[in-house]
Amino acid sequence: MDTSFTFKGVKDRFSGLTVSSKDEYIDSKDFGSILEASINQWQKDGIRALWFKVDIQHTDWVPVLAKHGFVFHHTQPDFVTMVRWLAINEPNNLPGYAHNMVGVGAFVVNSNDELLVVRERFHTKPHWKLPGGYVNQGEDLRSAAVREVKEETGIDTEFVSMVSFRHVHRANFNCSDIYFIVHLHPSSQSITMCKKELAACEWMKLEEYITHPHVHEVNRYFAKCFLEGRRKGVKIDAVDMYTPSFNRNQTIYSVKFNEENVKGEKSSVNDKYVNSDPKL
Repeated sequence: MDTSFTFKGVKDRFSGLTVSSKDEYIDSKDFGSILEASINQWQKDGIRALWFKVDIQHTDWVPVLAKHGFVFHHTQPDFVTMVRWLAINEPNNLPGYAHNMVGVGAFVVNSNDELLVVRERFHTKPHWKLPGGYVNQGEDLRSAAVREVKEETGIDTEFVSMVSFRHVHRANFNCSDIYFIVHLHPSSQSITMCKKELAACEWMKLEEYITHPHVHEVNRYFAKCFLEGRRKGVKIDAVDMYTPSFNRNQTIYSVKFNEENVKGEKSSVNDKYVNSDPKL
């Protein structure tokens, strides 16, 4: 074995280095000695942090990395990432993995002022709630709300505005949980309920929902926020924006006022970037 061989890895702007087993896999019998040689060289080169992305097919690396001071940082179905802080004269300032989960609740109101409500099959006690669920990785909040409504109730919808959101700690997997309430307009009315997830689904008058004994107080509050915003002509709108500094599309949510309610006010948004990307 050539003891001068070291892993290459990919350096980041924080003077950290990431090695992927998919790109640089070697057999575990040689892994320990080459890892030691690599660490010695990286310390001389001023590398501050080491990240090893270990594919599920190469888990024989895991115990070796653990013996050399690496700890688990995060996992996905097909890989685990282990990390070691290498800089001895600096405090470890590596960020933890994502600690928030993001969900959406769809506030779907039809022309009769009826709200689309569901009752889940599995619960601690029965209650009427909003259709919704967790946002998939890489999925927009608006798209997630539309998708969840379609999957659970068969209703087609389109985005109108954001209503509200809540933030709670110690939720699933001990993560914090951010739950966005998204106002959608239905383009169909006939319900096709997903029987795998739901026990019931119906259109319910908004006034009834706010006072219904089987509605949680937080959902009542969301309904009141919706009615107040509608009465005052205020909503949280969404704008798709391409920003050259980040070289990517972003969705910006901001408060908008009905022009009939706010006379003489003009938007201060610099519109030169809004929808400037032909892909939008």
